[in-house]
Formats: sequence, structure tokens, C-alpha cells
Amino acid sequence: MAIANFIPHIWTAKFLTRLRKALVFANVVNNDYEGEISGAGDSVTIAEIGPVTINDYTRNSDITWQTLDDAAKVLVIDQAKYYAFDVDDVDAAQAKPSVMDAAMDEAAYSMADTVDQHIAGLYGGAGITNSTNLGINTAAGDVAISAGNVVTYISNAARYADESNCPVNDRFLIVPPWFNQDMVQAEIGVGLTDVPKAKSEEGAQRGYIGHFYGFDIYVSNNVSNDGTTWRIMFGHRSAISFAGQVTKKEAVRREDRFGDGIKGLYVYGSKVVRPAALGTLYAAEG
Repeated sequence: MAIANFIPHIWTAKFLTRLRKALVFANVVNNDYEGEISGAGDSVTIAEIGPVTINDYTRNSDITWQTLDDAAKVLVIDQAKYYAFDVDDVDAAQAKPSVMDAAMDEAAYSMADTVDQHIAGLYGGAGITNSTNLGINTAAGDVAISAGNVVTYISNAARYADESNCPVNDRFLIVPPWFNQDMVQAEIGVGLTDVPKAKSEEGAQRGYIGHFYGFDIYVSNNVSNDGTTWRIMFGHRSAISFAGQVTKKEAVRREDRFGDGIKGLYVYGSKVVRPAALGTLYAAEG
């Protein structure tokens, strides 16, 4: 296999395509502020405008002008991950189909898994709360979820998202497999009308299982947990901003063996920019 076969933009495109297909949590974040990223340590400034005051109007009276408050949040590209592997000339000559495609698929899947876990770890930035201990945004005590009460807790999440003025469209809920099982069993027991189904083949690959109680529901093994408590995130995709980019990609001829080496650097960062649009249900398997 000649080094010419490793044209950077071709295998980088393969990597990014496979990366996006494997990401589950990427379905529920936004890339509004991605911009241009040249390397780790870059930052994206997110400007915000404070609330606009509404006043009573009196005829023939002067109005009061408000000076808008502004603030800025900074999304820092503080994560840098790389992949590096080589392909022996003998292996490359014998492999059908190309080992390059298979290797890039594996690199992208592993990177996607790493990124997904990173986003799943942002559960602590949730701002949706409730007045009683229903397991929402409190690590003080989780709630035991079973087929008998799973619908109740999903409805609780929807209610407190409503009370937090979380946008209604494009809400999400990401659950672990055991939670999904409870949902399926509950569907049989209470006759849910919205039967989970894949939106598309791509949606199925990304873990989409259906729509219920206003949420697009996804299942993932990357839901943050300590083996006892699962931090199940829900809310709106405007809550979390994510930015990532492949900044380095190189193909080299290995000097110490007969083979070619492939390496790439992927940098990314994320931030909870709208806490009021994100909630976390601390749950245990009941």
C-alpha cells in the first residue's frame, strides 16, 4: 500500500462521517458557536442579552428607556484526543476490503464513545429543579424506577421542564437500557399510544427509540452512572453547546518497519449555556 492512498482529506472525511453516526449525545447538543477551531485552548465567546422589561404605557407620558444588560459565556476547547495506528505493507497487500476503511471506522467509533461520555458528564450543570424530592437535580437521594412508575417520572420531568420555561420542541431524554425495558413493559401495561419506533436507519444507529410525553427518547450505555445511581439527562438541545474539529491529520511512512502510519488530532469542548433547559433525573433500577 502506497502512502499516496492516505490522502488526508479523504480519510478525515471518513472519520468525521463515522464519528457523527456513532454519537448519541450529539443528537441533543447544538453546534451554534463552533466557528473556527485551530487547536486545543481555543475559546468561543457566547454573547447573551439580559431580559427586556415590559412596562405600562400611559398616554402623553414619557417612557422609560432600559439599558440592556449583557453577559458572555466562554466555551473553551479544553479536550484534545488523538489516534495513531500503522498498517503493515504485508497486511495492506492481503486485506480485502481495505484495512484503511476498517481502521478509520474503529478510530471514529472509539472517539465518538469518548466524546459521548464527555457530554454525558455535563449532568451537573442542569438547572431544572423541583420543590420536592422527585430525584430531579438532586444527588441527595435517587428514585427507584420500575415499569410501574416509569411513566410518572417521565411526566415529572416534562412538568418541571415546563415550569422552567424549557422550550417545548426538540426536547430529549437519554436513558440507559434498563430504563428502556421498563418503558416497554409499561407500554404493555398502560397501553401507551405513542409506540417507540426509529425515525430512520440513521436514527436507529444513533439510539433513537421513540417519542413520548414531548421527549425524543434515546437509549445509550454512556448515561453517567456509578453502578447504583444513573444521571439521566433531559431537556432541550439549546442547553448544551458543543464544538469539535479534526485539527491535525498526517500520513507518514514508518522508518522502523515496512508500513504506513496514520495519526490525527481531534479537539473539542462543551458547555451548559442554558441551565434552565437541562434537567437530570437521579435514578436507580427498581
